[in-house]
Amino acid sequence: MISVALFNNKGGVGKTTLAYHLAHMLQRQGVRVLAVDLDPQSNLTAAILDEQELEALWGEDSELAAQESRPAQRMLFTRTDGQFTIAEAVRPILEGTGDIAHVTPVAVTEGLWLLPGNLELSKFEDKLSAAWLNSYAGDQAAIRTTTAFYRIIMQAAQAVEADLVLIDVGPNLGAINRAALLAADTVLMPLAADLFSLKGLLNLGPTLRDWRRTWQGLVRPQIPSTIPAPSASMKPLGYVIMQPEMRLDRPVRAYERWLARIPWVYGTAVLGHSSWPTEDRSYEIATMRNYRSLMPLAHDARKPMFDLKAADGALGSTQKYVQTCYQEFRVLAEEIMARLEAAQADLS
Repeated sequence: MISVALFNNKGGVGKTTLAYHLAHMLQRQGVRVLAVDLDPQSNLTAAILDEQELEALWGEDSELAAQESRPAQRMLFTRTDGQFTIAEAVRPILEGTGDIAHVTPVAVTEGLWLLPGNLELSKFEDKLSAAWLNSYAGDQAAIRTTTAFYRIIMQAAQAVEADLVLIDVGPNLGAINRAALLAADTVLMPLAADLFSLKGLLNLGPTLRDWRRTWQGLVRPQIPSTIPAPSASMKPLGYVIMQPEMRLDRPVRAYERWLARIPWVYGTAVLGHSSWPTEDRSYEIATMRNYRSLMPLAHDARKPMFDLKAADGALGSTQKYVQTCYQEFRVLAEEIMARLEAAQADLS
């Protein structure tokens, strides 16, 4: 089993959309996938589960249901009845009553599971922040806090015999994301070809190296064998360029200018080289075109864009666009698995 975190501390680049579609495409290629939502905004959870399932999971009636004059009509059974989120899993640590609670992943479909997120996970931020410094001194309570996500993920992955764990994290460099990324074997970075994404890489690369160095050098040697702990390899897997919707006020030349700078910024900031050839795109996994016209249809149909049918509104030329989408994500999934297999060999 190997894990990959999808991360860029610049938001709005299509990270969750990429995670959602990769999870579904890899599943149909025979990979047993556990998707983990460690973004407190819980966008991946909301993309995978429908409103009634979210109501059952989060324990509240939706705003839409509350506006009805009659009681909300519930399905007799949903995939999330009796299920818990990662926020519930860390609540004993947050409240000081114990260690992590076991969370059973939600079965999305055959070969695909979800560890659901919850907006309440944001309450764990301060606890993780304080635990980081206390971990330096070998404080076991702090170490259990910092390794909570890793241990929750490992328990869930073993329970479903996952081949791959996809971790979706929020766009920041806070304590929640630090704990999430420490749990990841590899890191995949969705990018847009613009100034903001490149600035994000300049911040992200040195921060990941600092977290890795601190964990491996100061904290991990003090962790007792009774506490499962990550190696915090966070090996850079590469980047996927999420192509924007071209507008008249954003010339193609501007897009190409930032595109040309990505290899150097990635090589120096993320990989840590003193220099990097601008023509070396060996870490560029793919460029994914903008499928914004398919997104509303996919959202309404509660399915990936590449599964849209005529009955979902994908008619005429739109159906050809769906087929193109399928081919692009198929090739992307195959390339990512090839890189993950190589990374797993390096890490073992």
